[in-house]
Amino acid sequence: MPLYLVNNDEIGVNDLPKERRALIMLFGGTGDLATRKLYPALFNLYKKGNLRDHFAVIGTARNKINDAEFQELVAKSVAKESDDKKLIANFASHFYYEAHDVTDVKHYSVLREKADELDKKYDLQGNRVFYISMAPNFFGTVAKNLKTQNLLTENGEFNRLVIEKPFGRDYESAKQLNDELSASFDENQIFRIDHYLGKEMIQNIEAIRFGNTIFEALWNNRYIDNIQITLAEDLGVEERAGYYDNSGALRDMVQNHIMQIVSLLAMEQPVAFKDVDIRSEKVKALRSLRVYDVVEASANFVRGQYGSDNSNKSYREEDGVPADSNTETFVAGKLLFDNYRWSGTPFYIRTGKKLAGKFTRVDVVFKKPLVDIFAFPQSGSTPLNDNVLTIFVEPNQGFSLRVNAKNNEQGFHTEPVDLEYMEDQKNTPQPYERLIHDVLKGDGTNFSSWPEVASAWKFVDQIRRVWDIQQPNFPNYIPGSMGPVAADELLARDHRQWVYKINR
Repeated sequence: MPLYLVNNDEIGVNDLPKERRALIMLFGGTGDLATRKLYPALFNLYKKGNLRDHFAVIGTARNKINDAEFQELVAKSVAKESDDKKLIANFASHFYYEAHDVTDVKHYSVLREKADELDKKYDLQGNRVFYISMAPNFFGTVAKNLKTQNLLTENGEFNRLVIEKPFGRDYESAKQLNDELSASFDENQIFRIDHYLGKEMIQNIEAIRFGNTIFEALWNNRYIDNIQITLAEDLGVEERAGYYDNSGALRDMVQNHIMQIVSLLAMEQPVAFKDVDIRSEKVKALRSLRVYDVVEASANFVRGQYGSDNSNKSYREEDGVPADSNTETFVAGKLLFDNYRWSGTPFYIRTGKKLAGKFTRVDVVFKKPLVDIFAFPQSGSTPLNDNVLTIFVEPNQGFSLRVNAKNNEQGFHTEPVDLEYMEDQKNTPQPYERLIHDVLKGDGTNFSSWPEVASAWKFVDQIRRVWDIQQPNFPNYIPGSMGPVAADELLARDHRQWVYKINR
């Protein structure tokens, strides 16, 4: 039996991962995302054997460089992934470059000729992935020209379009963009990347929920008091000020990342673990999300903007930010579902910049026993703590379950104990590696469908409309905190508190 070397280990041909044949055409091939994330992701798939001899990449951008210079750029971008220079050189040899203006129809004929040439050279069997890593205003233009200039093949197994966020800035712009894409590609051919859906513990939500009776039996409003989702960043806007000031935390984080996490936590159990069934249940959950009126939106959502301290500039002092900007850098909110499973159980969300740390976590707070038999006055015992299931998404990956147990002191006293599991991250695939592999497989499970995007925008748009007619009192939180005091008050009104909190 033939033997192959994969990560310096000899394995038989029958043990190799399934090879994916495809031409990948990357618009924005010299950009920051491509060099930091996409090329290392492709290289890791190459090392593992998911990509081998039968793949090619055409990078396009306005830059005037040749194939050799492009291959050098690719090799440099993956250098930290391996010490094997020959392996890197072999990988980079599959990359080709074409200077391209996406608005010039004539340029697409050059791309078509190059794509047909590489299809024959690498025996790609007509399979094509078109990855647009550019500003969203070019998505529709590229998709239209790919169709009209005959870059989509009819003799292959697939043509797939991959696009990065943001997918619109409100429902109307998102619908217009989707209509433009749908004129050239079917919905099952469009892969809207949200890199949070490639994270290990986000994908683990389904395993934890549907793979364990101990949780799924209790995953409802009868046993869960509330669910909290926190996406915290300790940095400011850095070099993204131009984009961020036109977006803000609501559009940048809530509409996509947070709403996707919410839908995974709230959805019903799918008929089968397949992309169509999972997406269907996520859509049902989002459609049952209560869209607030003006009064409800004002009461249930909080915004913030970071100020300055001794070592940090305020948001309004950042380069590229107007001195009177009212763009929010923090959002906290209370979400309610009008369905049988979740009626009366709030989902609390928060995200922001210049917070106490960089981390993402989900805290599922279970209801306390109806009767606390340990807390009668004569017992002298402290009240029971909440049972909390915490899913640590980043930087650490794992989960813990907080339960009440007797301590070893004299008498009978309870205290919280954490049952914890943390993953070894050394061999965990990075999000883009997972997601690109899913694109090559044609698995849409971890991508946003149009109905999900539409439902999320309809909810977020209402919050945005209310905020646009109100004058905020900014700045209202200091760097290193967990946001404005109003975010704590949001839960305090419901006689609750954030599971993760710091002393002010």
